Amino acid sequence: MYMHLTEFTDNALRLLVYLGNHRERIATINEIAERYGISRHHLAKVSCVLAASGLIETSRGRLGGMRLAGAPRDIRLGEVVRCTERGLARGARGGPDGERPTAHQPDDRLRQSLAVATAAYLAELNRVTLADLIPGGAQPDDEMPGWLATNAWRWQHSALEEGA
Repeated sequence: MYMHLTEFTDNALRLLVYLGNHRERIATINEIAERYGISRHHLAKVSCVLAASGLIETSRGRLGGMRLAGAPRDIRLGEVVRCTERGLARGARGGPDGERPTAHQPDDRLRQSLAVATAAYLAELNRVTLADLIPGGAQPDDEMPGWLATNAWRWQHSALEEGA
């Protein structure tokens, strides 16, 4: 069993991977939409959120398009998921107004447990950078996280594999 991400987040990750693979030039919504079979309209919404989050830079006009705002090694997946999944950032902080929940009532304990799980989920995703996802993205001196290796992941998370 795996966490469910929205189509919006999936499209955001695809867009970032595409831009990471084409760092030498500006890319357009049309070419990315065509490459992945994504609606131009949906991809435009995704690019607006990623630009507002400072992950990509966009420019308008005949020669306009988008590119990564920084190095792929500086873009962490947990931060991408946090800015693209509605309500996830609020849930990771705690209660409905972001306050730290108390553990006095069953509802409070449930909310606190879910907040802790969400924070752990995002922390684990933050161990992966965009550079880890693109060919040649990681620098030679960068070490691939051990948990990314299939056998290491299965060993560490065997209980999850059994339940999947």
